[in-house]
Amino acid sequence: MNSLQVASIHLRVHDLARSVEFYASRLGFSTLNSSAGRAELAVAPGVPAVLTLTEDHAAQPAPRDAAGLFHAALLLPSRAALGAWLRFAGERGVEFDGFSDHGVSEAIYFSDPDGNGLEFYADRPREQWPFSANGELAMVTRPLVLPSLLAEAAPTSATPLAGAHWGHLHLRVTDLDRSEKFYRAALGVALTQGSYPGARFLAADGYHHHLGLNTWGQPRVPQLPGALGLAAATFARAGETATRELRDPDGIALRLVTM
Repeated sequence: MNSLQVASIHLRVHDLARSVEFYASRLGFSTLNSSAGRAELAVAPGVPAVLTLTEDHAAQPAPRDAAGLFHAALLLPSRAALGAWLRFAGERGVEFDGFSDHGVSEAIYFSDPDGNGLEFYADRPREQWPFSANGELAMVTRPLVLPSLLAEAAPTSATPLAGAHWGHLHLRVTDLDRSEKFYRAALGVALTQGSYPGARFLAADGYHHHLGLNTWGQPRVPQLPGALGLAAATFARAGETATRELRDPDGIALRLVTM
């Protein structure tokens, strides 16, 4: 049984109607609840919400040199499901930022209307993951072979995200050593790859990473309180007996809940 999971993501957005249209109509999320200024979305009808959107017209975009969300990554249940979702989203006009093969996974990158980074991906079988000579995970970034992915796509579905869940969270931080120390203690994760330039990847249960940290672009200031973007990330962790609210060294809000 897994001992850690990214349970839900909470984003602060400028225009709720615009964001709900994007996540529901274009990406395939299901809207569970929507009221003035707030919406909750799930990967399919009848399952718990994994995404909360809160509207704040006065919120400012995050400064370019601030810590915060790099991307939230949704893990699809199979390569066939990822291919089917890619076709679904492409037909609805989603503009993609990149397509990468990381050795451990195949990933599609894009952003929401407020510039929040998103990754939708599918894992490769664990026995295919690359490792270095010293036994460290050796994730890479190579071009994704799109024709192969689309050729293996599952049939079109009205619920293209069924079975998906957040696989990992990737953050921009101001100090890798300080953030790694904090998240090791807070989440019980261990370093899986520390050799990728400007980044570190941490996980529980032998996964490739539940958390990515990077200093790309040289962030120098903490997350701006109340800015557009990540309002909070909730991790479900085995052994938690009550909900805990934390802030990391860059002011990023975390919630820890029991599994």
